[in-house]
Amino acid sequence: MRSWSSPLVPSLAAEGLGTGPAPVVHDTASGAPTPLGGEADARLYVCGITPYDATHLGHAATYLTFDLLQRAWLDQGRGVSYTQNVTDVDDPLLERATATGIDWVELAERETQLFREDMTALRVLAPQNYIGAVESIDLVVDLVGRLEKAGAVYAVDGDLYFEVHADPRFGSVSGWDAGTMARVFGERGGDPDRPGKRDPLDCLLWQAERPGEPAWDSRLGRGRPGWHIECAAIALAHLGTDFDVQGGGSDLVFPHHEMSASEASVATGERFARSYVHAGMVGFEGEKMSKSKGNLVLVSALRADGLDPMAIRLALLAHHYRSDWEWFDTEIITAKARLAAWRAGVDRTSTAPAAPVVAALRSALADDLDAPAALAAVDAWAEESGDDPAAAGQVRLAVDALLGVAL
Repeated sequence: MRSWSSPLVPSLAAEGLGTGPAPVVHDTASGAPTPLGGEADARLYVCGITPYDATHLGHAATYLTFDLLQRAWLDQGRGVSYTQNVTDVDDPLLERATATGIDWVELAERETQLFREDMTALRVLAPQNYIGAVESIDLVVDLVGRLEKAGAVYAVDGDLYFEVHADPRFGSVSGWDAGTMARVFGERGGDPDRPGKRDPLDCLLWQAERPGEPAWDSRLGRGRPGWHIECAAIALAHLGTDFDVQGGGSDLVFPHHEMSASEASVATGERFARSYVHAGMVGFEGEKMSKSKGNLVLVSALRADGLDPMAIRLALLAHHYRSDWEWFDTEIITAKARLAAWRAGVDRTSTAPAAPVVAALRSALADDLDAPAALAAVDAWAEESGDDPAAAGQVRLAVDALLGVAL
């Protein structure tokens, strides 16, 4: 699947501004700050969209989180190998296609293209591997085969299930108890009450063909993949085991990231990811912003209204990635004023020195991607007076390289 075009990330080291520290982030599994340093290229997997509707601000906030992480790694001098999936066949997509009378393939292609356009406008760094579920059927079938060899697969009425307790560490990503898992599993697409399952939490690997639904021929029978095995298979194929970060929104902690990690670990005998990083939820009108609730503020709609994508980016960066927060129209008013102030600052012929603000930006991002602190540092610099003729250009580059904001 085609990705989108990444913006050029300036090298601050090439401008004589040195390199940044290794970022430290909050790891959901351990509940502790975790340094993300290393000598080799960093490896990142972020769960992508199910393309049955346009990109809303909750999506954008999540992908900006991992954009900041990539920028911190690049500033450290590390390369980044980044993979993101597209769940381009799944129940919500098929249901929306039926409800609207649109072919499911056409719907997925249309919304994926709109997502690309939104990410391009927001200057989000693109994954090197942008992989759809449909093009990964063979990877899923192969991984199910490895789980079968491990004795962790059984059938229920032709569907294949993963026995989650084949993984002795099942539950270690979320840290939740069995009762909480069972309740949330049912709320988030699982089927804990299905007759014939060995455990309520066992999850679907391969769904046998249903009338009127897409299906593919395979040695598992004609059908399609389950959700969790899709990401496990794509991540293993493109990043291997023990990669640096599995990322996504906090609503993916369980069941999605828990299940994917267990499936991969049982199949390979190795750790799936070293760290799990999750972005908070964005609300609107008192509820989490989501397609199912229909309370979406769409990036494309804001752009169509003539809003500068950099103002949208700044509005999102004004909130720490792990916080849950609510969108109000005042968010964009504040962001537009901030963007204007920053642009006025870098247009001055002489300003305060750049080194302190560059150091503050790096320190903020290294401290669990603290974007609000980074924005405050640039705010303070833009208000200062000074006589350094080179500083404005250096700050412009630093804001571009570290925050992804084009001034």
